[in-house]
Amino acid sequence: MNSLREYFERQVRLFDQIAFERVDAVIRELEHARVDGRRVFLFGNGGSASTASHFACDLGKGTLAPDRPRFKVIALADNLPTLTAYANDVGYDSVFAEPLTSLAERGDLAIGFSGSGNSPNVLRAMQAAQKLGLVTVGFTGFAGGKLKDCVQTHVNVPSELMGQIEDVHLALTHAICEMLKIRHDSQ
Repeated sequence: MNSLREYFERQVRLFDQIAFERVDAVIRELEHARVDGRRVFLFGNGGSASTASHFACDLGKGTLAPDRPRFKVIALADNLPTLTAYANDVGYDSVFAEPLTSLAERGDLAIGFSGSGNSPNVLRAMQAAQKLGLVTVGFTGFAGGKLKDCVQTHVNVPSELMGQIEDVHLALTHAICEMLKIRHDSQ
């Protein structure tokens, strides 16, 4: 890639490769969670943690409507004392699984972001989510890694450039929130 134009042209082509029916499935699961009063847990590392946190804000505030229930949303990377306590005392692989085990109930929604699809702490959280009976969603890049096989709904950005994977994940979360508002407005 030799120019900004080429970067964004590649980005546009990535959107053409998204399985939008899977993104629609995520929207349906989020709407069920909202209506049923279920919690939504979001997690990831680095840029993916940032996407999870941003998505939590957008779901929690950006989708408010006076006649609709509010989302009960928790970004697990946002509680640094808890994250670092588990990392130090138990191991970094446990930083999302342990709080999830403490807070989640059957039917809640777990959404993990992992560019590689192979982040051990995200995978361990999804294993905990399965045991607890949560609905599971994974956003990945590359070929999906191990995460694609341990979630009910898998949204993949087929790129090997982490920045572009994260760009598309963030754009998809923005689009999801807009669709949650639009679909409500059209009801």
